Amino acid sequence: MAVDPPSSRSPLDRVPRMLITALLVLGVAVPALMIRELIEARTGDGPLADLGFIAVPAAATAWLAPRASYRRRDALLWLVGPGLYIFPIIAWRLAFLPYRDWKPRPDEASRVRWLRGLQHAGLWYLPGKAD
Repeated sequence: MAVDPPSSRSPLDRVPRMLITALLVLGVAVPALMIRELIEARTGDGPLADLGFIAVPAAATAWLAPRASYRRRDALLWLVGPGLYIFPIIAWRLAFLPYRDWKPRPDEASRVRWLRGLQHAGLWYLPGKAD
């Protein structure tokens, strides 16, 4: 039985994964807050400042979502509120790549492999374009 080594590194433990997730969330939240403050200083508090706050996280969500088994249109959830919940989940999943501890979406199922090695038991692997 062949072992499927998807990567030269082993899966991350919980603490490094949490740190990467926090850095991703902060890397999106801080520029969003800065843009909101700049717009608010120029035009005052209003819907334009709110949209300025949503622009960066929505763009980041749209760009990163497919890598974490979400759809690009899930970025629109920032307009109604759940984006604040969805983006940390996406960041949590991105911190674990190339390994996956979540079930693949139906459109990914034909490309995904279930890893069999003892070190990778219970994980999925989705080969990229280079694999």
